[in-house]
Amino acid sequence: MAEYPLLPEEPLIKKQTVSLNKRLSEFPWWFLALILIAIWAAFIISRNEFLFNIGLELTNDLNAGQATEFLYQEFESHAISLAETIEIETQKADKKWTIISGNEEYFIRLDEQSLSIYTTGSYNDAFEFIKAGLIVTIKTSLMAYVFALIFGLLAGLGRISKNVVFNNLARLYIELIRGVPMLVLIFFIALVGVPIVVNGLIDLGIPIDVRDISMSMRAITALSVTYGAFLAEIFRAGIQSIGRGQMEAARSLGMSYGQAMRYIILPQAIRNVLPALGNDFVAMVKDSSLVSVLAVRDITQMARLHAGSTFRFREAYITLAVMYLTMTVALSLIVQIIERRLRTHD
Repeated sequence: MAEYPLLPEEPLIKKQTVSLNKRLSEFPWWFLALILIAIWAAFIISRNEFLFNIGLELTNDLNAGQATEFLYQEFESHAISLAETIEIETQKADKKWTIISGNEEYFIRLDEQSLSIYTTGSYNDAFEFIKAGLIVTIKTSLMAYVFALIFGLLAGLGRISKNVVFNNLARLYIELIRGVPMLVLIFFIALVGVPIVVNGLIDLGIPIDVRDISMSMRAITALSVTYGAFLAEIFRAGIQSIGRGQMEAARSLGMSYGQAMRYIILPQAIRNVLPALGNDFVAMVKDSSLVSVLAVRDITQMARLHAGSTFRFREAYITLAVMYLTMTVALSLIVQIIERRLRTHD
């Protein structure tokens, strides 16, 4: 019986190599890097900072909750001044003792031959201080985006309108906003535009004081007006992506132009531009940091205050950057999920 030669294995090996290279090239390394950055950030924020060691002779006094002169001297020798009245707690969260001195906390662990003194890390302090502005950042971004959607939709409808006045006003608004830097617009709208509008309302007999308009509301107004111009172009593109035949069919069924736009065109257009709207919201969350120039206490302003009072610029701004990164990555992932679901329904 004749023996047939075996086929060479080289093509199979080459195919496996190409497949492995393709998998490596398609692996989301950037996402892995973000996860590692998040783990590193969580570690440096949550860890305690070691200060110094003291002898075991304070153990009995600490158990009794007594603050002896020797304890004060030990801290003073390491350039730490305890308050005149301190509280000593025992057995707190895997730490043997906790000393509360004013706004500071010191943790004491019992080792084999000494007592180790720790305190909350500098990054933890920065995070605890900065996170107070998180609600302001989220509130500002959400409220500004809702109003920006309204401005953008109206301006987008104006851009495709056959009415000369409406069309030119919308075009003027868009070109003016897009032609001026965002930071300048925030200053102008908050400090010039809002007072002009308030003075106009006063002239009409409406009792209002410019001081009644908080800087937070001015910041929201500035972001809304600014982003409305960019959203207008997104809405215009979405509406124009719908075939003219659908408008003609709706009109032939007896619908008015407004009814056809409301029930037929806009639902499809918004569905088409939903990913772009989501990306613009992510951009607004980042650009909301600019409202700190108006002394609005968002996380950027809180980071500036913490850095200015403690001179720990590295801790303050690394923590701030990680907080923004976490928010934007989470929002970007949500936008990607929405995009995938829209594709599956197409």
